[in-house]
Amino acid sequence: MLGAPSFPGAVLAVAILAAAARAQTPQNPSPMVEHTRAHPRLKDEHPPGRREKIDLGTLYLPVERPRAVLFFFHGGTWLPEVAAARHKIAVMSVQAGSGSATYARLFEDAQRWPRLLAEAEAKAGARFPRVLLGGWSAGCGAVRQILRAPESYARVDGLVCIDGIHTDYIDGKPGPLESRIGTENLAIWEQVARDAMAGRKRVLITHSEIFPGTFASTTETADYLVARLGLPRRAVLEWGPMGLQQVGETRSGQLRIMGFAGNSAPDHVDQLHALPSWLAWLLRK
Repeated sequence: MLGAPSFPGAVLAVAILAAAARAQTPQNPSPMVEHTRAHPRLKDEHPPGRREKIDLGTLYLPVERPRAVLFFFHGGTWLPEVAAARHKIAVMSVQAGSGSATYARLFEDAQRWPRLLAEAEAKAGARFPRVLLGGWSAGCGAVRQILRAPESYARVDGLVCIDGIHTDYIDGKPGPLESRIGTENLAIWEQVARDAMAGRKRVLITHSEIFPGTFASTTETADYLVARLGLPRRAVLEWGPMGLQQVGETRSGQLRIMGFAGNSAPDHVDQLHALPSWLAWLLRK
């Protein structure tokens, strides 16, 4: 007859299994690969234009006079150039390694980015009408650090953070956001989001469903920001660029936070290859 175990050995086994379940080690990034949706990729191209070596990387200047400059972190070189060429903007590509801390350390000297911008404008021969920051994954660490300097913050008109806003758990374990998530690294994102809501900047934040386990996911940080800003989450089910499937969105003023399905590496890379689409929204007046 089916029912609860009625003998001591079975009871002990159930208790051991329950204790083991509670003591699981933190989850690591999922090794699974999703095969249902297509994962198209941009073609590796080198658009016509001029390339100048400056501190930290390469400045690409399109054939036409650029209407903006984008400083993009952790996207390689050719991909940001392809995206920039489509929108007739300049782009400075920086590839520094792995981990958001690696990118943040590049700008511990608060004057480094203003010097980088000045060097880029000198190479272009003119002041850029608009200045944009962007990062994918770990590259968002550079964006965060640049924005912490008031002089740099004031010069930035817009930014795009692609599946890369993370922070630590307070004690290394996931849990309720209000008690477990480290907020120090999120304060600057809240500040720039509020400025976007007020129309002073233009900000696009995207996130996936990837759950690292040992630090807060981009979904958790987006949830935190939305709650802090007092904004609603709108559930959607729409196709996005590069085969992305959008599942949520928050909008207010010139702030847009977009959530997408997927917890695998291809889903993460899809968002990077959608950079031309993100720039189209960011460059709107």
